Amino acid sequence: MIRRIQKQDNAAVKQLVHDVLIEHGLSGEGFAGVDPEMDDMYSAYRGSMAAYYVIEQAGEIVGAGGFAPLAGCEGEGIAELRKMYLRPELRGQGWGHRLLIKCIEGARQAGFKQMYLETTPEMKAAQKLYLKHGFEYRDTRLGDTGHGGCEVLMSRWL
Repeated sequence: MIRRIQKQDNAAVKQLVHDVLIEHGLSGEGFAGVDPEMDDMYSAYRGSMAAYYVIEQAGEIVGAGGFAPLAGCEGEGIAELRKMYLRPELRGQGWGHRLLIKCIEGARQAGFKQMYLETTPEMKAAQKLYLKHGFEYRDTRLGDTGHGGCEVLMSRWL
């Protein structure tokens, strides 16, 4: 089931993000795992212009992802797709597709006109998913995500 994050999900989401980043060799500065919001994802995504969703299966958080205004681009109508990760056992079953649609639709309903993301060359399956959903590669960064380790830039119009 895909649902909005709840306060009691914070620790499980933080662990999920760290586990997937470590799986891909992407821990430390320049990556999402060190973002200040990681300690309280619930509070970080409570505003009307943001949402964070979790995939819960048998009482366990096995996937997550969300959106919020892109830092450094306030007022420009650009949402950032943030911290979208799935445990290995969930991949290839359509859950990433469902979660991404939820994020895109949520951002559209919040009034955003564009969605931006940063990822890494190692995350090939994620890039394929983003391309299927209308994202295109970009040559230049937008905003200020603080994720200098993410070299792959993508965006799409909503």
